Amino acid sequence: MKVAVVGATGLVGTRMLEVLAERNFPVTELIPVASAKSVGRSIVFNGVEYPVVGYEEALERRPQIALFSAGGDASRELAPKFAAIGCRVIDNSSCWRMDPSVPLVIPEINPDAVGADDMIIANPNCSTIQMLMVVAPLHRRYGVKRIVVSTYQSVTGTGYKALAQMEAERGGGVWGEYQAAYPYPIDENILPHIDSFLESGYTKEEMKMVNETHKILSDSTIGVSPTTVRVPVKGGHSESVNLEFEREFDLDEVRKVLEAMPGVVVQDDPSTNTYPMPLYAWGKDEVFVGRIRRDPSVANGLNLWCVADNLRKGAATNAVQIAEMLVKKGLER
Repeated sequence: MKVAVVGATGLVGTRMLEVLAERNFPVTELIPVASAKSVGRSIVFNGVEYPVVGYEEALERRPQIALFSAGGDASRELAPKFAAIGCRVIDNSSCWRMDPSVPLVIPEINPDAVGADDMIIANPNCSTIQMLMVVAPLHRRYGVKRIVVSTYQSVTGTGYKALAQMEAERGGGVWGEYQAAYPYPIDENILPHIDSFLESGYTKEEMKMVNETHKILSDSTIGVSPTTVRVPVKGGHSESVNLEFEREFDLDEVRKVLEAMPGVVVQDDPSTNTYPMPLYAWGKDEVFVGRIRRDPSVANGLNLWCVADNLRKGAATNAVQIAEMLVKKGLER
């Protein structure tokens, strides 16, 4: 199968290549695609060297599936062009997520959202993915009325420039003498600010979590109140999640529901200090959940803590899982 990776030299693009190889996706021809400044570079995939090409050459080679992680502007311009030649596009940007004609998919939750006519499929926001991997099975069992979530998001969610900023600061760099991705230093600091602010006082990142939750769960009645925070961690997002259910629940049953969810690992034993941490989630595809306990301040309230690798399940792995789902449905052509 001809597979294009658009944005192949970026943080998420390189992870997409890793995950395609690790999961033995049936790639017969890889087409790594990037902007003009990266064209001509070589990428090694499954022991074979492939030259990075531009968008026009990629279109001429007519891939069957294209994984996009090149930013919203590139997706807006190029995804329809790839779709027009019969290529299924799986896009990691926010460009298409809220388009009513484009499915927004987490394969473990809403695989039936994708049909034969869907040529562009959107990958959700990283924080939305890991939260809903935990929330969705509980919603099916108990009915979620309200979600209050605070995220603790690593710098790799921003990209190479943010990682370089943190490393420069850890190396003793002086503010103003290195390129900064953020309006303030990030090392030894926390920024309650991800993406731009809206008139409401919320950020675009926070509203992504609200709107994407409603779309993926097909339920706009769920209240979602997020605060998204950038922390000086290299990789792995963490979330403190408070849920209010429609129905009563049993804590042991909650754990069983979560343990039965594909892609979720329960790590919850306070007696041995067992709980999820980004240091140990980094490089893994699962969503880890712990600190599971009642919220005594509200009827049918539950607190939990979930962690995932934002570049893998939060982006690359979910995209490859969508591609696998297309193959399983016979929709890759």
